[in-house]
Amino acid sequence: MHVHHKIRKYIVDNILFGDATRLDEDTSFQEGGILDSMGFLELITFVEEEFDICIADHELIPDNFDTLQKVSGFVAQKLHAKALSQSSVSARQRGQ
Repeated sequence: MHVHHKIRKYIVDNILFGDATRLDEDTSFQEGGILDSMGFLELITFVEEEFDICIADHELIPDNFDTLQKVSGFVAQKLHAKALSQSSVSARQRGQ
């Protein structure tokens, strides 16, 4: 399942209790009343565990976490960086 769909499904199922009508791609989680502070913590925990990424404190900003589109894009970037890092390590190990 695609990153975007996994995150959307998580929010709809666990935070909006099935009410998908409240969640558009660019609806602000904060301004739309979709996530409160506990909801943000739950979303961050889900993202870290589901996609096996670490999110640094300085990355917890609205530009990364205020809409479904922003969260999905942020996670995709983290996964891409992780894949590049892993391939770089593999290449170095093969070269030894």
